[in-house]
Amino acid sequence: MKRVILHCDLNNFYASVECLYNPELRGKPVAVCGSIEDRHGIVLAKNYVAKKYKVRTGETVWEAKSKCPGLVVVKANHSLYYKFSKYARQIYEYYTDRVESFGLDECWLDVSESTLLFGDGPKIANEIRERIKRELGVTVSVGVSYNKIFAKLGSDMKKPDAVTVVAEDNFKEKIWGLPVEDLLYVGNSTRRKLNNLAIFTIGDLANCHLDFLVRQLGKWGYTLWNFANGYDKSPVARNDCEMAVKSIGNSLTTPRDLTNNEDVRILIYVLSESVGERLRSHNLKGGTVQISLKNPKLETLERQAKLDMHTYITSEIAAKAYEIFLKSWDWSQNIRALGVRVTDLVEADTCTQMSLFADDAKKQKLEMIDECVDRVRERFGHYSVQRGILLQDRELNADPAHENIIFPVSYFRKG
Repeated sequence: MKRVILHCDLNNFYASVECLYNPELRGKPVAVCGSIEDRHGIVLAKNYVAKKYKVRTGETVWEAKSKCPGLVVVKANHSLYYKFSKYARQIYEYYTDRVESFGLDECWLDVSESTLLFGDGPKIANEIRERIKRELGVTVSVGVSYNKIFAKLGSDMKKPDAVTVVAEDNFKEKIWGLPVEDLLYVGNSTRRKLNNLAIFTIGDLANCHLDFLVRQLGKWGYTLWNFANGYDKSPVARNDCEMAVKSIGNSLTTPRDLTNNEDVRILIYVLSESVGERLRSHNLKGGTVQISLKNPKLETLERQAKLDMHTYITSEIAAKAYEIFLKSWDWSQNIRALGVRVTDLVEADTCTQMSLFADDAKKQKLEMIDECVDRVRERFGHYSVQRGILLQDRELNADPAHENIIFPVSYFRKG
């Protein structure tokens, strides 16, 4: 059976929900932001009025207001957005059990078999578009194609409240002229590499010699070449598939720029406390620690390293994260945001290879201490037990537990 894939993208999702609940905001430039008081004042979403002033997602509030002095800043209400995301998913699931989330506001749907009941892909897409608008009061753009990559490109091509079809017989005309950075997983770093190779459009990438791309980009060269040529065959997950947790992490935009190693060490412990607590609550241990660093220009550096043994001990996660940092950052610029993540997860009570050189008694003691601290904090609050290092700078000593991020399964998960 011919595959029919939809990609549904709720338009300006956070800002649209805020304008729905606050009618006085309609027609005004609106930006949904993190907490300005805690310096998490980054634009998370904006409406189309704000977009006309070149307000961009990811920039600071003061930068956005310098472009748009009349900008209305609204604090993010994540619980409300989760609720609307759930309602939208319920509409999608009326048409298929193959619904795969890609963030709160985006989903892929495989409606290949559903066409026998509801009509062809564009008909289903338009019906979903009308239902979202009528039942939820927000709009959605839908891409219709034969694979996930082109369906996502289609939903980006025409907004808001639109359906775009990218078919096997017209994708070269529709897709190949787009900038290469429009392709999924072509970020700023990859875009610069491709531009340096005179690859500026998706068509340039598709027509490039595969062996050359692999030499330049490694396995990503092969993956992106397949994306550009429409060869992606990755499945859309069923909604009853267990979404295994692949990594657990936290990141924070700091109340002030981090300017020295001790600042970073403090924040690494803040984040590692939350990551370790979440690992223990899920009965998981991780084998790899990753850090992400963001400078004042919002440029991101990511690095990772393996642990000697899988762990959920906070001090071991923090020590490895700090070790990675010292090898990765030269302080040519300050740090605005920092993240710590643990991957390569296994069940905490699974059998793992032991080390001949590890102090198992000490490791067991540290695990017991962390578990005891978890129980105390659960009863008396996060700040009832604190590490001495975190008392050196109370401004950086946050409680990110409520912002904890369980990173979603990768696009490349198996269906």
